[in-house]
Amino acid sequence: MKTYAIIPAAGIGKRITSEIPKQFIKVNGKEIIAYTLELFQQCTAVDEIIIPTRKDYFDLLNRIKGKYSIKKLSRIVEGGKERQDSVYAALKSIPAKDGDIVIVHDAARPLLNKDLLSAAIDSAKIFGSVVVAVKAKDTLIEGSDSVENYIDRSKIYYAQTPQIFGYKILTDAMENAYKNNFIGTDESMIVKMNNTEVKIVEGDSFNFKITTDSDLALFRKIVS
Repeated sequence: MKTYAIIPAAGIGKRITSEIPKQFIKVNGKEIIAYTLELFQQCTAVDEIIIPTRKDYFDLLNRIKGKYSIKKLSRIVEGGKERQDSVYAALKSIPAKDGDIVIVHDAARPLLNKDLLSAAIDSAKIFGSVVVAVKAKDTLIEGSDSVENYIDRSKIYYAQTPQIFGYKILTDAMENAYKNNFIGTDESMIVKMNNTEVKIVEGDSFNFKITTDSDLALFRKIVS
């Protein structure tokens, strides 16, 4: 059984003030994606890393690979319009077997704890499909300009990554999604829409995704 890690990096990050995609912004002289890749390089349970991205960034990723000795980075493939397209392109590029494990993790989620990653992989090997998620802590309000309703938070989680699946489970779900013209916001949604149970692994508040300028500012403070 092999374990592949797909790190989608084709997004342009419209909600952050930058001339380049957020995953390639440097913090303390190192690209955000490099922090993420180092974690997967160090994880003994991961065999290969695949990055779907825009062709413009192939050369930069190869330089990052060399500079930080990301030896597990085996493939850089062209990403697609949607995250789903990029992940599917990466899936189709690997010689995986049905029983192999596929991890999908956000490039701009660089503070993933190594123990959490290992626990999620172990859980996926047992259950076949897992999503790392954080239980809602704050009061949840529904509305636009004013409060319309309060939502019971007892069964509400914020989905994170990694999201981990058996290769066949994820591939079948992706192909079914395309067949039904369905675009999911993440892989767990696509797998769940294919009538497959997705187990929850309790996440970590530090494992946040850098999406806005305030997220970037927080990451800068943490690493400095």
